[in-house]
Amino acid sequence: MEIPMHYFKTFKSILLIILLFLITSCSNNSAMKPEDFKNKEPRLIIEEYLSGNVKAWGVLQNRSGKVTRQFSADLDGTWDGKKLILKEKFDWDDGEIQNREWTITKIDENSYEGTAGDVVGKAIGYSYGPAFKFEYVLLVPVKGRELKITFDDWIFKQDEKVAINRATMTKFGFKVAELTVVFVKN
Repeated sequence: MEIPMHYFKTFKSILLIILLFLITSCSNNSAMKPEDFKNKEPRLIIEEYLSGNVKAWGVLQNRSGKVTRQFSADLDGTWDGKKLILKEKFDWDDGEIQNREWTITKIDENSYEGTAGDVVGKAIGYSYGPAFKFEYVLLVPVKGRELKITFDDWIFKQDEKVAINRATMTKFGFKVAELTVVFVKN
């Protein structure tokens, strides 16, 4: 019995997709880690930097690098000694206004957990030197549906007032967008 050629081509395609997924899913030991910034200055203590009023401006880029949206944001944080309550208001260039309220709990000197209404489960944060890394899954509205998008979010403190944020957004391990934000503390 001879196997039809289209079955063989389908099998090769599926095998190729699985192989690509495995290659892109493998961890990269040379990837940047929060601990790489342990002894660098200026130290970013996220609950101090985000307490009070912070203004932000950002751009969203699709996976090919094209800027698709821009925004300005107002952040207002309150630290009670254990938890940071951070209220964010985003004004997108297409007229959309988006609000989010984070509750960020300090676990120890370098570890944090965070929750927000559109975050799936808990966000995990790490702080070393001028760097703060936040990992979470966000429900992102797209064409009337909510997609679960994984964020690899890094904030780097530049001085007492300015910090720069870079976030890579992925779905099934593939980059779908990037976000660049500049924060200025009032």
